[in-house]
Formats: sequence, structure tokens, C-alpha cells
Amino acid sequence: MLFRFVPAPLLVAAVARASESRVTELPRALASYHDPAGATLWEVLVHRAGVDPFNVVALAIFVGAILHTFLTAKIRHWAHVVESRHEAARTERSPAGDRDADGQPDEVSFAGQVLHFFGEIEAVFGIWAIVLAAAITWFKGWPEVVAYISEHVSYTEPLFVVIVMALAATHPVLSFAERCLRVIANLGGGTPAAWWLSILILAPLLGSLITEPAAMTIAALLLARQFYALRPSPRLSYATLGLLFVNISVGGTLTHFAAPPVIMIAGAWKWGALHMLSHFGWRAALGIGVATVAAYLLFRRELRELTSPGESTKGRSVRAAVPAWITCVHLGFVAFTVWQAHHPVMFIAAFLFFIAFTQATAHHQNPLDLRSPILVGFFLAGLVVHGGLQAWWIEPILGRLGEGPLFLGSTILTAFNDNAAITYLASLVPGFTDPLKFAVVAGAVTGGGLTVIANAPNPAGQAILARYFPEGVSPLWLAVAALPPTAVMAACFMLI
Repeated sequence: MLFRFVPAPLLVAAVARASESRVTELPRALASYHDPAGATLWEVLVHRAGVDPFNVVALAIFVGAILHTFLTAKIRHWAHVVESRHEAARTERSPAGDRDADGQPDEVSFAGQVLHFFGEIEAVFGIWAIVLAAAITWFKGWPEVVAYISEHVSYTEPLFVVIVMALAATHPVLSFAERCLRVIANLGGGTPAAWWLSILILAPLLGSLITEPAAMTIAALLLARQFYALRPSPRLSYATLGLLFVNISVGGTLTHFAAPPVIMIAGAWKWGALHMLSHFGWRAALGIGVATVAAYLLFRRELRELTSPGESTKGRSVRAAVPAWITCVHLGFVAFTVWQAHHPVMFIAAFLFFIAFTQATAHHQNPLDLRSPILVGFFLAGLVVHGGLQAWWIEPILGRLGEGPLFLGSTILTAFNDNAAITYLASLVPGFTDPLKFAVVAGAVTGGGLTVIANAPNPAGQAILARYFPEGVSPLWLAVAALPPTAVMAACFMLI
């Protein structure tokens, strides 16, 4: 009753002042734990868990989300089973099959649709973010949820990935990339094997210029057209996906502005393009070449037996070439987005102008498909929400390892958290020497292909190529397929 007599503007102003004056608790500053001197790693973790028991809850929820990603293929299988049973029961009740005006079944399986949602890997971290929000509300109150998610989590990278994916997937950009790679593939006769080698070697290196998310989008779309459409065996399909993820993860290290884990530390450690090229770039290029050629030698017989892309696409309608000026405009929008990658207002505003341009040149465009980019952005947004609360245990682990163990630890941790988060947390550790800095970044990019959550562009590649895996991409088989190229990259970074 009291609020009835309070003018609305005054009430809003009071709430605003209260929220502005409130000191938020999440994420907790690492210095506030006051770790005991000389404590072991286990003692530090136990101490921090005792200071703030919510740390254990946030970790448990994060582990639950990771385990969920490994179960998505099975959940989608259950969804198909439930829908099949529902369809059989519906047909039995009404043999003619009830249909709506568009000829579609007028009754769907609610349980099947729910299982489909829980089986979409892009939705996993968003689903568990709801659980996290409920836990924060229980332990610290709803205002803390709002403050943490809306004020203390940066969504710049997810937004950037959405925009650059949408730009890279347009017909003019994809056609330009395909023409460039066709020149190289034609040197090998334009065979599926030649395309396979060209895409897996050159597209990841291109990521150092156009960013890894854009390179992943282009590489995945071209692989879908020139390789996966030819129905390779599951073994070769997984080997290719694992190799693609690993190559993309290290392929952006020739410069300091293209790979998310490098972007996180380039400014703090004052690493420029020359430093990246001399310390990381040539090793990455060598590793990509060795790993890809080794995979080709292993699967050369099957690659040679695949039907030529030219033969499989004879029935396609011929489409007029995109005028050069339209392609240049598209590439200009990509370049501007990369340039303003740290300023969402700028690249989102540019994207609105880009949409208007595609409408004006619609006869040279494909329909702008935002479904996959938005799903990938949702996945990454959920990941950074969870990852922002994991510093309490990752930071002391990284800070206590030597060069070799640090490389290995960074590689392993990357498989269970975005590699950009690993390098960011490393930048907070005081007293890192140059060899330790090299080890943690090399480990982060080396392990970026082991899981779909290990590197920001991986969900984009999986979203594009998932339809070629009938039961969905298995996280276990992806990790197995990525192990050989990961080992090659580890050798290139640490032994050469």
C-alpha cells in the first residue's frame, strides 16, 4: 500500500540509486582470500572453498554443464525414440493422420521437443546458467544475479562471433574464399583430396588475418560443400573435424589480434605481431602442415575414392558471379568488424548497415541466416557466465606449475574451459617469466581442439557440420580424433 503513494519517477530513482551504491560480491577478487603463506595447492583450494562455500557450488554446476555436453548425442537419441513412439501412438489413434492446414502433424511430442532442447549442445551452458542463477539467488540474493550477469560478465566475444559468423557465411564472402582456395586445389587436380588439404591448411592460417571465428565459418562451409557432402566414413569424418578444430585453434597465432586466447594477453604482456610470428606463428604453420599431411597419408586411399565435387554437383543451377564491388564491400564490413572487435556498439551498428546493403543487393545474396550464429553466441555467452566464477581454482593451479607442467596443465584445462579464459587468468598471475608466458599460451592454443568448449570458434564449426553426423557429434570421438594433431602441435611448440 505504501508504494501507491510514492510517485513512480521517485521510486525508479530510488531503486536506481540503491543498485548503483550496492557493492557486488561476484566474481570475488582473488586477493580477498588472503591465502595462508606457504600453503600447498590443496590447502589453498580448501581455504578458498571455506572462505566462500559458493565456490564449490559454482564448480559443481560447471562440472554438471561439462558432463551434459558429453551426453547431448545420447539425449538427442532419446528424443528421436520418444518422438517415434509418439508418432506411432498418434497414428494408431487416427490412421489417417491428423494434419493442419499446411499438411504438418497437428500434435507434437512435448517430451520429445524438451529432450531435443536439452540435446542441443549450443543450449547446454544457457540451461545450466539458469541453475547457476538459482544457486546465486539462494546463497547471495537476486540482486547479485543481476549484478553479476549484467555488469561483471563481458559478452563482447560472443557478440563478435555472432556478427563475424554472419558476415563470413554470406554468398559473396564464401564465393571469394572458394575461388581463392580453388586456385590451390586445382594444382592438385581439383580432387576431393586436394580440396581437403587446401581447406585444412590454408583456411586456419587465414584466421590470423580475418580472425579465427571467420576462418572457422569459411572452412566449415567449404568442407561441407567439397568434402562432407561426399559422405566420407565416420572415421574420416571425425578425423577431419578434430583436425579442423586443432588447426583453427593454432592458426590464429601468426598475429596478435585474431585468436581469442592471444587477444586476452597481448595488451597486458605487450605482445605484437612480430613477437607472435617469431615465437608462435612459424611453429603453428609447421604443426598445421605436418598434422594435415600425416592425416592425409593415413586416409589417402579413402580420400582418393571419394566422388569428385564436380561430378556430385552437376545438377546444380549455375548462379551468376558476384560483382567484384559487392565482394569488396562485404570484405570491407569484415575488416571493419575485425578492427572494432573490442567495441560492440561499433560492429553491431555496422552490421545494421550491412543488413541494409544485403537488402539492396538481394539478387547477389543468400538469405541472411542468423540461426547458427545466434545459437553459437548463446553457447559462448553461457560459457563466459560460468567461466567467470572458476578463477578461484584455476589461478592457483597455473601459478604453481613450471614450464613443462604449465604447458600440459594449460592444455588439459583448456579442454574443460575456453582457452581465452585460461590465458586471461594467467595474465593475472604475478611474476610470470617469458618462458612461462609462452608455455601457458602454447598450451591453451594446443588444446583448443579437444572439445567443443575449448576454443570459441569450435561451436560455430560444429553447428555448421553437425548435420553430417547422424547421431550428432560425439564429444568422446571428437576428443579421440583431436589427440593426434594435438600431439603434433605440442611437439612443435615445446620441442622445436
